[in-house]
Amino acid sequence: DSSLLLQSTHNVTVNARNSHGEVTGRLNVGPKMVEFHSQQFQINSKDGKPLFTVDENEVVIGTDKLRVTGPEGALFEHSVETPLVKAEAFKQLRLESPTRSLSMDAPRGINIKAQAGNIEALSQMDIKLHSSDGVLLLDAETVRLPKLPEGTRGSSGNSQGLYEICVCPDGKLYLSVAGVGSTCQEYSRVCQ
Repeated sequence: DSSLLLQSTHNVTVNARNSHGEVTGRLNVGPKMVEFHSQQFQINSKDGKPLFTVDENEVVIGTDKLRVTGPEGALFEHSVETPLVKAEAFKQLRLESPTRSLSMDAPRGINIKAQAGNIEALSQMDIKLHSSDGVLLLDAETVRLPKLPEGTRGSSGNSQGLYEICVCPDGKLYLSVAGVGSTCQEYSRVCQ
């Protein structure tokens, strides 16, 4: 029931050998680094649950929560695959790519939800919403386009290159060349 203390002015190396005397695992504790050579490295909890496992193919973290406390957050050089991205309670969640694009792909859809508060998408350039086989649904009490240019009252037939956004009874939007009065028609062929 006493501790075993190994001391060295350089390093301490512990080797594990098989029945043929070959080294199958090595732990090297030096003044500036701890090295481990083996096919697999594992840290278990007191009850034997694997908490951290490393082998040649993957790193597995078996805890319920992964917390990265550095000011830069988590940095990934390649893709990240996860069933859930969630912020800590009362903290903001930011997905940011300062110099390149940010891409989210899923074969059965992507759901972005804010239980209390807003969702913001900010871009220096364009924000494109594209559906290759379906509709773009804006389901809200109010849809605002605050910076949409408004034309000045001019002579009939002079649209000034402006268009009017029209809404069909089913909610479909379409553009119509602007006129002195509204050029939207409730029963336009676009709405059929």
